Amino acid sequence: MEYVYASMLLHKAGKKITEESIAKILEAAEVKVDMARVKSIVAALEEVDIEEAIKTAAPITAVAVPTTPETKEAKPAKEEKKKEEKKKEEEEEVTGLGALFG
Repeated sequence: MEYVYASMLLHKAGKKITEESIAKILEAAEVKVDMARVKSIVAALEEVDIEEAIKTAAPITAVAVPTTPETKEAKPAKEEKKKEEKKKEEEEEVTGLGALFG
């Protein structure tokens, strides 16, 4: 992933994505550089319009969970509801089996 990040950094800075430039970024970040991977990413990106790829990429959305008193109360309520549902299922099973033997 760091190879992609280095490429994106170069692109954002308006620099040409080359093997040497990617290697320098990775070395500066104290990442052990695998030149085969560097060559591979440079070759893969030669035919790619990075701006277009960014525009058409699926958006990444982050979900923030508020830490309000409502949230803290809602969690036990959900757990309680799950327990009630499970209990109902167990009662139905017992009723069904009880009818066979009862």
